[in-house]
Amino acid sequence: GGELFLDADDDTSITADTDDQIDFKLGGTDIFQLTATTATFNDGVTITTADNTDQLTLTSTDADATVGPRLRIYRNSSSPADNDVIGDIRWEGRNDNSQDFVAAQLEVVAQDVSDGTEDSYANFKIMKAGSQVTTLSQNATEVTINDGSQDLDFRVEGNGNTHAIFVRASDDHVGINEDAPD
Repeated sequence: GGELFLDADDDTSITADTDDQIDFKLGGTDIFQLTATTATFNDGVTITTADNTDQLTLTSTDADATVGPRLRIYRNSSSPADNDVIGDIRWEGRNDNSQDFVAAQLEVVAQDVSDGTEDSYANFKIMKAGSQVTTLSQNATEVTINDGSQDLDFRVEGNGNTHAIFVRASDDHVGINEDAPD
């Protein structure tokens, strides 16, 4: 295969070193590979649009009944350890002082990575009064709401009742079919 050099010092190029694969090198480092079926990026990817269109769409045209499309978040560590954060998804925005803040975050942790006894937990966090708080946690043995005692009420609606079950966090009172439990 040939190599097309794109800069004066010949460290940025497009090559075809491997059969049926194109490599894009920047500063002498493989940053992107393209094959007939796969595109691989070796660093971060940013997709930017100047409007409200979808920036990323996953489409499956498979007609069978199995899952598709799929999004895989994969941490391929050479030395996995208990309590490794496997991944997180963050919803970020700006405040009125032009600062970034994480409005919500879903974090997944490998609590135990021992073969055959793997356990994990997930935390859903939101911003409350300028601080990130965990509102919902799930691990191998329980689902917890308001584990950090953040004065967050818990309310379950029924078909015709807005307070079928209600826990008022400020005073730890529980109501069934009432919004002002004693």
